[in-house]
Amino acid sequence: MPHHQTVLRLVAPVAVLALTLTACGGGDDTADAKSTGTAQAKASPSPEPTSGGEMGTGESATGKVAEDPGEVTYEVLAQKVEVGTEAEAARAVSEPDKVKGKALAVAYVKYTHKSGPALTEGSDVHDATTVFADGQRGTVLIGASEDAAGCEDPYDVESWKQGESHVFCETYVVPANAKSVEVHWAEEDGEPYIWKFPNG
Repeated sequence: MPHHQTVLRLVAPVAVLALTLTACGGGDDTADAKSTGTAQAKASPSPEPTSGGEMGTGESATGKVAEDPGEVTYEVLAQKVEVGTEAEAARAVSEPDKVKGKALAVAYVKYTHKSGPALTEGSDVHDATTVFADGQRGTVLIGASEDAAGCEDPYDVESWKQGESHVFCETYVVPANAKSVEVHWAEEDGEPYIWKFPNG
């Protein structure tokens, strides 16, 4: 499949596998998110729609992110996930034995600044994006290059105004035989929006 070469180009020569993950952005806050949503529904005459849920192909989610200098509303769209081969994963990391039976999954996510102040020092919107395979969270690949064709480095975006869009990529290691991969993105303390993509 031609996308395998693209995945390989995304990875730095000595990327480091993050073996210990912390529950940041898109974690399992289901109970808190539900109770918060219920409280909002009782307190507000016109409640906001519930955050999170499964998204269709090409369907965008809208959410707020606390940025510097203020809260920004984004439209978020997981465009695709490219899954490579076990051999590419082994070549991409410094300890190949830790990725046996695994493959690289690169998620392409488009973020559009819908409302709020213009940003002048980068954004945190991509921090809440994670990749899952068959319902299990993958392992983030630290040091993966995000400047391949179609991807931008979020740390190079210093000016971001309303109406502008950027595509950031996230590289994770997932089981090579996974039937499907998912991109999760969530507002702080919200339930994740989930886009599912078949693998293979």
